[in-house]
Amino acid sequence: MKIVVCIKQVPAATDAKIDPETKRIIREGSKAILNPFDLYAIEEALRIREKYGGEVVVLSMGPENAKNSIIEALSMGADKAVLLCDRAFAGSDTWATSYALAKAIEMIGATDLILCGKQAVDGDTAQVGPGIAAKLDIMQAANVFRVNEIEDGFITVSRMNENGYDVLKLRLPALLTVLKDINVPRIPKLKNARKARTAEITVWRPGDIGADPEKIGLNASPTRVVKTEPPAVRSAVTMKLDGEPADVAKALAKELSRRGIL
Repeated sequence: MKIVVCIKQVPAATDAKIDPETKRIIREGSKAILNPFDLYAIEEALRIREKYGGEVVVLSMGPENAKNSIIEALSMGADKAVLLCDRAFAGSDTWATSYALAKAIEMIGATDLILCGKQAVDGDTAQVGPGIAAKLDIMQAANVFRVNEIEDGFITVSRMNENGYDVLKLRLPALLTVLKDINVPRIPKLKNARKARTAEITVWRPGDIGADPEKIGLNASPTRVVKTEPPAVRSAVTMKLDGEPADVAKALAKELSRRGIL
């Protein structure tokens, strides 16, 4: 079984800055980390490989320093890595990013399962995973918190919904976006971390994956960020309620009702 895990390097949440002219995140000079949700996708891929066999390939799109996040994935135990790196990819929105990653997965070939984190913390759109599945015309399931079984060319998963959860059976190849509830990511072993630093990372340009230049980058992106602003500052007011639990519960309910919350 070949599993491709799509990962992204993102700015650290406390270090993100916005260019006032382009409205895009300033990545140069900012501390970058592996998207936290992607750790769970990597871990689940490794667990599936350990149970069913095969290989895990990590795929990312970004600048040269995105190799740092790829090395982190390799140190966890991924087998191979591919980075899409070229100025032509810069500024891609979720549509253009999905297209480029889908073309790369086609080039990787014979992929049985694609895993993505629920979303990237720098955009919070949760669109790239489903976008890849749409462009590859394969089945998909979002918000997966458990992989139940893989058998006879099908995968059975449990996914969260607003009222509980669904159990879905999908024909492979398929794509899953996973929640952090699905597992606890492993801590890389020292020997694996050392090995990852010298591992070969395949770098592909647009021509290597047969990407149409008119479908990648900023000019090919149908969405634009026209305005950014920080959230309004909230004033925090606290209240302490003392007494017996039953009396405190009644007082709390009364106060919430007074404020129109209940």
